Amino acid sequence: MDNRSQWGTRLGFLLAAIGSAVGLGNIWRFPAVAYENGGGAFFLPYLFALLTAGIPLLIMEYTIGHKYRSSSPRSFSKVSKGMEWVGWWQVLIAFVISTYYPIIITWSGMYAYFSLRTQWGDDSTSFFLNDFLQLEEAGTFGSFVPMVLIPLIVVWALVFFFLGRGVKKGIEFANRIFIPALFIVFVIIVVRAVTLPGAFEGLDAFFKPDWSRIIDGSVWVAAYGQIFFSLSIAFAIMITYSSYLPKKSDISNNAFITGFANSSFELLAGIGVFAILGFMASQTGATIDDVVEGGVGLAFMVFPEIISQMPASGFFGFLFFASLFLAGITSMLSISETYIAGLQEKFSLSRGMAVLLGGGLSALISILYATQGGLNLLDTVDYFINNYGVALAGLFEVVAIAWFARLLKDLQGHADSVSDIKLGMWWRVCLSVITPVVLGFMLIQNLKNDLTNAYGDYPLDFLFNFGWLLAIGVMFIGTLLTIKKWPKKDHQA
Repeated sequence: MDNRSQWGTRLGFLLAAIGSAVGLGNIWRFPAVAYENGGGAFFLPYLFALLTAGIPLLIMEYTIGHKYRSSSPRSFSKVSKGMEWVGWWQVLIAFVISTYYPIIITWSGMYAYFSLRTQWGDDSTSFFLNDFLQLEEAGTFGSFVPMVLIPLIVVWALVFFFLGRGVKKGIEFANRIFIPALFIVFVIIVVRAVTLPGAFEGLDAFFKPDWSRIIDGSVWVAAYGQIFFSLSIAFAIMITYSSYLPKKSDISNNAFITGFANSSFELLAGIGVFAILGFMASQTGATIDDVVEGGVGLAFMVFPEIISQMPASGFFGFLFFASLFLAGITSMLSISETYIAGLQEKFSLSRGMAVLLGGGLSALISILYATQGGLNLLDTVDYFINNYGVALAGLFEVVAIAWFARLLKDLQGHADSVSDIKLGMWWRVCLSVITPVVLGFMLIQNLKNDLTNAYGDYPLDFLFNFGWLLAIGVMFIGTLLTIKKWPKKDHQA
């Protein structure tokens, strides 16, 4: 075992990798995406996307990190000096995400507390937007919201504690606690959900296939988009984590386990969410179409209303929001590790100093989301950094590796040398043809839509300053970071 290897066991790595993939978005994004794109029929393009893009990309990133034993920026610089900026671009995307992710964790923690007495009352939407967030119009930050700011500080204290302890004693230790706890809590929720009146009507709506949607290209694009965003690909996490693996580690097997574990959790989330939505529809006389919603609205506006109608509402409400909190913490640790590793290697910093500088700056920026305009800011930043940060960086990454560096055969040889599952031509075709084409099409469609329609009906200057400018800015700053030369000796994490 080389002196960079940090994971105590293979299980430690897998729990961390799964923890980074199983984030908050899996719980509230996948069910809505599946329902809106053909229900049960969506699982066919979803599985195809997993096998032709998700797992191949995971294998590629695991192999890059494992082969070059470095953070994402240094790994790309070892591939080619001209590609280092792609690694920094990915790290900066992760950094931006780390500024707003703790806010959603904070909301989840507070709602776990609110659930004990169902404090949102009869109007959960008004409680979330007005009483809790005290929301102002887009472009107006207003004052700080103490009910958000104070618990945000507590969340950051928890994140700093685990990050400061290092990979094995901090991140691996946290995931060994949080991931099993998350699974147990969510299974309890799902079991209770499927026993509620109306649950099977909700499950029927979720699983009933609309086969006519299969020929719709947008459904396939949605499947690839869901796989791409849910597996934590293209923002440096998997490259960073795999660089800590022992030299003799089964890369391909780890990728398959991570990919299928993530998809299994998404399916479990879909079952739980739609069983509960079916219960709500049966209680109110509404249809599933009337109650289904994606994004934070589902978690913090729709679900509290449902929880209020459930038997033992306080207990199950607490469990639901506790599961969001646990999922958020595991993902937050993964996201933060990307820039901590990059700072350590580029500037020869100790881990403590890298955590203080990187995490400290992220924490300072995150307080902007604890203002009265925080929700609008979060919505805008999240949309643009995902659609024009993560997706675009993923396209650049795969094109750079497959088309310019022509490194796929070399990476395949490295993966095959340590893996039981051998990669064939399918792997290279998926990465060199299918993935670039699908990502390119996704980006063109998003760009076409966002140039003709203002996202969320927000003011154009607000979208420019906190959307377009941010997406372009991380790419520019990533390029600037390549000016400083790497230390002659690798800095060991």
